[in-house]
Amino acid sequence: MCGICGWIDWEVDLTQHKPTLEAMLETLRCRGPDAWGMWLSPRAALGHRRLIVIDPEGGSQPMVRTRGEDKYIITYNGELYNMLELRRELEARGYLFKTRSDTEIILVAFLEWGIECVKHFNGIFAFAIWSEKDQSLFLARDHLGVKPLFYAHHGSAFLFGSELKSLLAHPAVLPKIDAEGLAEIFMIGPARTPGLGVFKGIVELKPGHCLLYNPRGISIYRYWKLESHPHLDDLKTTVMKVRELLKDSVERQLISDVPLCTLLSGGIDSSAITALASKALQRIGSQELKTYSIDYAGNEIYFKPNDFEPHSDNIWVKRVASFLGTHHHTVVVDTPELVEALTAAVRARDLPGMADIDSSLYLFCREIKKGASVGLSGECADEVFGGYPWFRRKEALSAETFPWSLKLEERIRLLSPELIKKIRPQEYVADRYREALAEVPRLPGEDPFNARLREIFYLTLTRWMPTLLDRNDRMSMAVGLELRVPFCDYRLVEYVWNVPWSMKYINGQEKGLLRLALKGLLPEDVLLRRKSPYPKTHNPAFGEAIRSWVSNILNQPNSPILPLVNTAAIRTLIQFKPDFDLPWFGQLMRLPQLLAYLVQIDFWLREYRVTIC
Repeated sequence: MCGICGWIDWEVDLTQHKPTLEAMLETLRCRGPDAWGMWLSPRAALGHRRLIVIDPEGGSQPMVRTRGEDKYIITYNGELYNMLELRRELEARGYLFKTRSDTEIILVAFLEWGIECVKHFNGIFAFAIWSEKDQSLFLARDHLGVKPLFYAHHGSAFLFGSELKSLLAHPAVLPKIDAEGLAEIFMIGPARTPGLGVFKGIVELKPGHCLLYNPRGISIYRYWKLESHPHLDDLKTTVMKVRELLKDSVERQLISDVPLCTLLSGGIDSSAITALASKALQRIGSQELKTYSIDYAGNEIYFKPNDFEPHSDNIWVKRVASFLGTHHHTVVVDTPELVEALTAAVRARDLPGMADIDSSLYLFCREIKKGASVGLSGECADEVFGGYPWFRRKEALSAETFPWSLKLEERIRLLSPELIKKIRPQEYVADRYREALAEVPRLPGEDPFNARLREIFYLTLTRWMPTLLDRNDRMSMAVGLELRVPFCDYRLVEYVWNVPWSMKYINGQEKGLLRLALKGLLPEDVLLRRKSPYPKTHNPAFGEAIRSWVSNILNQPNSPILPLVNTAAIRTLIQFKPDFDLPWFGQLMRLPQLLAYLVQIDFWLREYRVTIC
């Protein structure tokens, strides 16, 4: 897993601008701490930072391949999970390989199939290929957007990079934000509108899309999308296919030349990944699987069960680790470091994000990196199988907005009158919601209930899930750890998309289908365990520290967030003691996290010297 960046320019001799590419590349050092490389020609400059996972000797980048009089240069971030099948197919077509790396396979696949090569890939990827003869650049991003890719077109310069910071390192790209960006931060966030880079002039290449840039301009192609059709398999067949698809996904994602682990919370999602990974490694005689869980100092004292978090994870982690015989490690995060890491999380994401949900994962990954360079995560099972409460609650199903944005008026009360006038929050959210619904692939003749659930699934997969994938990528890569997400195998997502709700919610339990598919792999009590969200601190010291921080921000006349918020409303919130029933992030955030999000916004405005235009 790596970081990539580049610059194409028809008017500037890029061989004379190596320091600018070096500056862009330096921002991605954390993504690729093991090696770096550059390739420059008058019209193209490509950079690469490498985290070594496969083929330490042969996988150096940018990689060059010559065919006839043409040179093709690739810079690539990701992992190709069907690399062995593709290599055999390409060898059968006469190609020879010099390395064991998937980088070379992608480059050769482009030589064979051109822009259609992406339709042959199963993996997580963001890559750029420059054709020196054609003077053309090809960019592509994986089906579900597990790996990031941004670009900007300023004058004669076309720029791309794995992270926003790599583009902001170029002198042509300024940290400006307009009304649309502000609305994304305050009204849509932490969810995502696909394609928006938040900063003015920066665009995100959407998942399942590729881009061709040459002297004639930019052309964008969509190579993959969800398609709706009747589900014809019976329950038994459906359960079997889900199990086989997930099993195959996990086994493919175990490929690594460096130490590997799984993240284990004791919930069904991470336990499923761990069980399948453990069994696969046992079959090949590999050493026992390493597993990691996170906990917080003081949680053993302060945790109290509630509807939002019915169980503490500790007993379930021990139960699963013992059952599977893994070599388990618990990472305990203390409150001061959790608070302090809120700023590190912003630097990693380049945007305010999910507050301590981000900072805790950053700290968690930092500890995991000491013992492993690759981790498998259970992220995204809730999006694929329908695990969130909004898939079942009437108020979410009947609402004419995003299911995590049910009370916009309470968000709006925290904004300043000037910001409300500038971003028109209700209109903005309504427009984005209508745009999203217009994209939903409909199933002709579907009854209204299942048609509505199809909409909710689409919103969740395309607007909510991206922020979790961003979180996984940025927090892990900020410390040089590669996190893989087997539940995001596009084949599994395609199949489950068309499974009716009656099967997904079989036995009246969230993710009932997934639970049936895991029968025999995990203990029955683990399979029946109610959903519990990503573990958070319950130590009141966290809330106290955040309240103090926000108070300090409000008391500084030069705090950049002040013109954007209703300070009186926020001061009232600071005095508000209950932790639940705050609607800022639907049912997924508590009051201390809301306040921490405001802290992150203020820090981001300062740190990135954001100009509002």
